[in-house]
Amino acid sequence: MRGDDLTNQPQSETDARMALLGHDLRAAVSDILGGLRLIETDRLEPDMRLQMGRVRSAADTLALLLEDALAALVDPNDAKSDHAEALRLNTLLRDIEMRWSGRAQEKGLRFVLERDPETPDLVALERIALERILSNLLSNAIKYTDEGAIRLRASVGQDGALVFSVTDDGPGFAKEALQRLFEFGGRPEGAARPGQGLGLHISHRMAQRLGGEITVVNLPDHGACVTLTLPRTAWGMAAAEDVPPLPDLSGLRVLVAEDSATNRLLIERMLAHLGAVSVGVRDGIDALERLERDDFDLALIDIEMPRLNGIEVMRAIRESRGARLPIVAITAYVLRANREAIYAAGADAILAKPLGGLDSFGQALARVVGRHSPPPRPSTTAGESVAFDRATFDRLIEIAGPDGRQELLDRLASDLRNTERDLVAALKADDRATIRSATHVLIALAGAVGARCLQHQAQDLNQAAHRGDGTIAEQTGKRLLADLDRLIHFIDDERAKGGMRT
Repeated sequence: MRGDDLTNQPQSETDARMALLGHDLRAAVSDILGGLRLIETDRLEPDMRLQMGRVRSAADTLALLLEDALAALVDPNDAKSDHAEALRLNTLLRDIEMRWSGRAQEKGLRFVLERDPETPDLVALERIALERILSNLLSNAIKYTDEGAIRLRASVGQDGALVFSVTDDGPGFAKEALQRLFEFGGRPEGAARPGQGLGLHISHRMAQRLGGEITVVNLPDHGACVTLTLPRTAWGMAAAEDVPPLPDLSGLRVLVAEDSATNRLLIERMLAHLGAVSVGVRDGIDALERLERDDFDLALIDIEMPRLNGIEVMRAIRESRGARLPIVAITAYVLRANREAIYAAGADAILAKPLGGLDSFGQALARVVGRHSPPPRPSTTAGESVAFDRATFDRLIEIAGPDGRQELLDRLASDLRNTERDLVAALKADDRATIRSATHVLIALAGAVGARCLQHQAQDLNQAAHRGDGTIAEQTGKRLLADLDRLIHFIDDERAKGGMRT
C-alpha cells in the first residue's frame, strides 16, 4: 500500500503505531463482518443457524466496541461524543437474544425474552451504551445460574420510564457483594466463582452515561433481579419517519474500487439490493482505466489499495473530471487528520470500515447522489410560521410531562439560540470546523422537534462544509438561518403557552 498521505499525520512514533494498529484492526473486523453477512443462513441447520446468528451479533458488537476504544486511544481529541440516536429497540433485543440464548443453552439454561406491548420500537438512545449494559447483566446472570432460566424483560413504567430487567434463578447476591456492587473491582474476596466484579461497575457507568440508574434486589426464594431504569427525558421519543426507508438507487452505475474481495462482494450485493448496477476493480490503476472506458454515476474508492492508493485516484479523478463525478471514500483510517486529507483529495463523503448495515450505507450514498427522499410536506396550522411535523413536537412535550415541559422548552430555546449565534459567526468567517460542529448539534435538535426541512438543511450544510463548497454553504446557510429563526420564535411562543396546544 502507498499510504504516505495518511500515515505521516500522527505527531509521534507511538501515535503512528497506534494509527496503523487501528487501521489493521478495523480492516480485520471489516473482513469478519463482511464474510459473516455473505453466509446464507437459510441453508444451515437450525442449531447452526442459531450459532451463526450469535456470532454475527457478537461481531457487530465487537465492531462498535472497537470503534469506541480506538477513537479514545488513537485520537482522544476526536473521540466519538456520547449521543442519542434513533434506535430500533426490537432489532437490538433480537440481536441480544441471538447472542445470549446460545450462551444460556450451552449451560443448560432457558433464555426468555419478554417485551410488553406498550414498549416503543423506536427510541432515542446510544446503542453501544445500552448494549454494553444488557450484555454485562446477562453475562453475570448466566455465570451465576446453574439451572432454571434467565429472563430479559423490556417494559414501560407508570411514569413513562423505559425499564429493562434481568432476572435469574441463581443464588442471589451475597450481603458483602450488595455493599460493594458498583465499585471498581468490588468483588468480595474469597468469592466462589472467578471474576473481578467489573460487569456491574461498567453497567453502572453506562447507565449514568444514558441518564438512567441500575438497581439490584434479591428475590424472596432465590435468584436476583437487576433493573436498568431510563426516565422519559433520557430515552426520548423518535418518530418513525426519523428512520427513512431504503433509498432507490435504480439506474445508477457505480464503480467499486476495493482490493478486498470479501468487501467488494459485500458492497456489490448491497448496491444490487438498492437497485444500482456496480462494476468492481481491485486497485487504483484498474479504477482509472475503467473510468476512461465507461461512464459512472458514482465511485466508491477504497483508500488503502495496491499500485495506486485512493488518495491518488481521487486526485486524478478531480484533475480530469472536476466535481462532476460523486466520490465516496472507504477507509479504516478515521482520525481527524486522515479525514481532512481524504476530503482535500476530493471525496464527497467517507464511509468508515467496518461498513455499517444496509440502512446507513444506502442513506450515505443517497445523500451524495441526491437520491434521498425529500422531506415531508410541512404540517402546520394557522398562525404557525415554522415548517415541521407538529405530531413529533407534541409527542416530545408529552414525554416531558407536566413537570418537565417548561424546562424542556427553556433548554430547547437556549440550545437553538446558541447554535444560531455560532452559525452566524461561522458562516461570516467561513469557519468550516464550527459550521460542522454547529450543524451536527442542529441536526439532532431539529430532528427531535420534528423540523424535518431544517434538519435536512443542516445535513446539507454539514456536507458542504466537509467538501469546502462555499457557494452551496452560503446558499443553504441563508435558508437555514431563516428557518432556524422561525423555529426559535415558535419555541418562544410555546414557552409562553407552557407547551400546551391551544
